[in-house]
Amino acid sequence: MMNAKKSKIALLLAASAISMALTGCGGSDGTDGNPGEPGGEPAGTIHKVNLDITKVSYENGSPVVTVFATNEADLPIVGLANLEIKKALQLIPEGATGPGNSANWQGLGSSKSYVDNKNGSYTFKFDAFDSNKVFNAQLTQRFNVVSAAGTLADGTTVPVAEMVEDFDGQGNAPQYTKNIVSHEVCASCHVEGEKIYHQATEVETCISCHTQEFADGRGKPHVAFSHLIHNVHNANKAWGKNNKVPEVAQKIVQDNCQVCHIESDMLTEAKNWSRVPTMEVCSSCHVDIDFAAGKGHSQQLDNSNCIACHNSTWTAELHTAKTADKKAVIAQLGMSATLAAQADNTAVLTVSILDKDGNAIDAASIQNKIKRLETITNVGPNFPIMGYNPSPVTQYKKVTKDLVKDGALQADVTIVDGKLVFTTPALPFGSGDTDTAFSFIGLEMCNTGTDLTACTANSTTTSMKAELAFGTKSGNAPSMRHVNSVEFATCQNCHGDTFEIHKGHHAGFVMSEQVSHAKDASGKPIVGVDACVACHTPDGTYSPANRGALELKVHKTHADKAYGLIGGNCASCHNDFNLDSFKKKGALNTAATASDDVTKPGYSTPIAATCTTCHTVGSQYMIHTKEQLESYGAVIDGDYTQANQAAQSETCFYCHKPTPTDHTQVKM
Repeated sequence: MMNAKKSKIALLLAASAISMALTGCGGSDGTDGNPGEPGGEPAGTIHKVNLDITKVSYENGSPVVTVFATNEADLPIVGLANLEIKKALQLIPEGATGPGNSANWQGLGSSKSYVDNKNGSYTFKFDAFDSNKVFNAQLTQRFNVVSAAGTLADGTTVPVAEMVEDFDGQGNAPQYTKNIVSHEVCASCHVEGEKIYHQATEVETCISCHTQEFADGRGKPHVAFSHLIHNVHNANKAWGKNNKVPEVAQKIVQDNCQVCHIESDMLTEAKNWSRVPTMEVCSSCHVDIDFAAGKGHSQQLDNSNCIACHNSTWTAELHTAKTADKKAVIAQLGMSATLAAQADNTAVLTVSILDKDGNAIDAASIQNKIKRLETITNVGPNFPIMGYNPSPVTQYKKVTKDLVKDGALQADVTIVDGKLVFTTPALPFGSGDTDTAFSFIGLEMCNTGTDLTACTANSTTTSMKAELAFGTKSGNAPSMRHVNSVEFATCQNCHGDTFEIHKGHHAGFVMSEQVSHAKDASGKPIVGVDACVACHTPDGTYSPANRGALELKVHKTHADKAYGLIGGNCASCHNDFNLDSFKKKGALNTAATASDDVTKPGYSTPIAATCTTCHTVGSQYMIHTKEQLESYGAVIDGDYTQANQAAQSETCFYCHKPTPTDHTQVKM
């Protein structure tokens, strides 16, 4: 039974809680329980489990919790065998454990003891609580309910489900709670239902276990959620088991705090991160500080003086200024470009620099502020014929040219009427798709804060909006690659809207409406990743053995580095599948070893090449053998001519009809 006795600390906590409620720290993520439970036929199939706490009451200071479970059709689920209240907690108010300390959850216990009421509801009682803990009805109470994946008695499979709900000490809506980051924000990267780490699928479950109390009790300050969550999203130090490092997460968000910290009316403490600075949180990123020793910071033995210097406004500005400045810089300039083919197969690339209102300005007026203006030109948007390096098939290499570098105009580049002009070498124009050449353009500016400044050796730089231009030899409308499979907005869900792609080796490309060439049904420009094929050609990038073709690279990158985030869920990136796009493609380089000899094995038909990037031949994720794929018309790691001739003979889509939500779908 929960210990309901009062103590000096309990009275202090109660007083603090009441004080917080009276001073307007309110808000709620809980709801009053609903009397009674709906009836009806129980669910026969269960693709999703929805959990809700419908009632909380107390018997002798111990909670009695009613949980209701329904499926995706809102039908009651009867017979759950793996249900538990993983954590019951109460919220110790800010300052109750010491001046400057943040509010923290205190664990009271857990329960697997419940009665299945056979109508979709389950009643929990708590038989065992930590006898050292004091239940305080003045404090916010939290219940973390978890239904583990499993089966019902009749064999019906049940997916995992989790939920957290907060109440006051009488089972009503809480007067205050602590919600800083929402599950929905995390789910923009971490796919719904896929485990984040351990077995948790929702951030609220992580918070309920990784309390400050949990960390202090183990002498491991780094496992408290407020420390851990920052630690795993920045690259300042290693973390967790097996020396795992958070480089991938840091590269995804590029230290943009606002990717995760998004204010919402549902988040009662959204500004807590800046309002209540503590050593526990700050040391997760600022790893060069030893507060106790006074190293890198004035000596600090507790959190009592933090707010004296680190007020909320200043703290917020420090952590958002970098991203805010980047947005302000990016908004100042844009580009437009034209690509005009000439009789001798060269093409004239003309780039205009635009001000914030879209008006062309004289490039010479800002030339000294340009770190790099980079252009990459290729031929054949749907199936480029110029390689990253000289293509072993066509012998042509993409045309790369910096128009400006370190503030200096480069050779063979002129400024005409305020526009940058460059004539490419002769391009391998042909018919069909190869009648079209295209140029991908990146711009990197030097800046100090939000001001564009003359470039020096130590200048801070910002990548700007990228640009894409098309030109045809025939004068007809250009051929363009499809953009209705992946819209860049889905990329921004994880990366944010200031994500600089390939900055360093390249000028960096910030995707925007400037690279769009199509519109959706509402007339909104579609920003795609099709421009990336200028480098990510069918022959690959760098060496021929790295699966660098765009169709392969994006899947391999997200499978290798972000699979734990997206869990193989295609809908994380894909808003649609344009299966007809394969009709315009040929052999893709899937070589396992480097070779410039196209007669050696290494090229595959496009559908097989794309699918086997994730579904590796011979792996547990591949239901077909190599021989079976070949019997369906595919070529796997054959020579180029063989694979290219067979590119339109694959019969995969006779049976397979993949969709983003079910890429295993088969037409029977």
